[in-house]
Amino acid sequence: MILTVTLNTALDITYRVRALRPHASHRVSEVTERPGGKGLNVARVLAALGHEVTVTGFAGGATGREVRERLIGTPGIADALVPVSGATRRTIAVVDEDAGDTTQLNEPGPAVTPAEWHAFQEAYGELLAGARAVALCGSLPPGVPVNAYAGLIRTARAAGVPVLLDTSGEPLRRGVAARPDLIKPNAEELAELTGSHEPLRAAQDARRRGARSVVASLGADGLLATTPEGRWRAAPPARVRGNPAGAGDSAVAGLLSGLVEALPWPDRLARATALSAATVLAPVAGEFDRAAYRELLGRVAVTAEATAA
Repeated sequence: MILTVTLNTALDITYRVRALRPHASHRVSEVTERPGGKGLNVARVLAALGHEVTVTGFAGGATGREVRERLIGTPGIADALVPVSGATRRTIAVVDEDAGDTTQLNEPGPAVTPAEWHAFQEAYGELLAGARAVALCGSLPPGVPVNAYAGLIRTARAAGVPVLLDTSGEPLRRGVAARPDLIKPNAEELAELTGSHEPLRAAQDARRRGARSVVASLGADGLLATTPEGRWRAAPPARVRGNPAGAGDSAVAGLLSGLVEALPWPDRLARATALSAATVLAPVAGEFDRAAYRELLGRVAVTAEATAA
């Protein structure tokens, strides 16, 4: 089983409009709703790849009930969300079809009490006993301590479970110091962590700060990996237009599935890059265009670079 942690779960709502214009009324052509938050998106992609996944985090209020109801019967996904008294947030993505861009509106999430945080930590420790790997994903809801991911990483390491961290800001900085097996920041998050805007230099710095391996998402330019085994760049054969929401989460799913399958790093990166690009072509986060994925997988260029000094 692979465990994904989404402390700030959400109900993802996606609107599609012909063209998004400020200060104007818009006719929505399509609305979709899905359980969301980064870890739930990762879980859906992992399940589509054939892995058994357990999702945990917090869920509360009417929105939380809807998230859990929508998870019922999802093949390959088991619900181990921890209840809270506050209401799970909603996230709104507005897809501009003409521009091929997406505008994202994210609510802050419920206020988590100390007792609720303690209950989650106990549940998390029990779930690790059956996990082959764990992904810690996304933002922290109000009330959860800023060093939360650092503590969860140490718990996973003590249990012998490989851990991937995908977050940003201060939670990422503190989490890296706890020595996760892998972090997956985008270029902006990596620059904020290290102070360097040169991705390769920043990735090497992140490893010195504690991350065993770093895979940086470079948007349409693909992925950059710096690991104990070597360094690689992976790029899709061409830029794709569509809804980029969830593309990074699909990359996480590709990396995590490659880890538990013990794939060589070039194969992991090719899978993650192809999944990310195929997600841009899908209508909502947590899904990918399967035909495009199969076609892209064999065309991703993965090139090795000289070993870091």
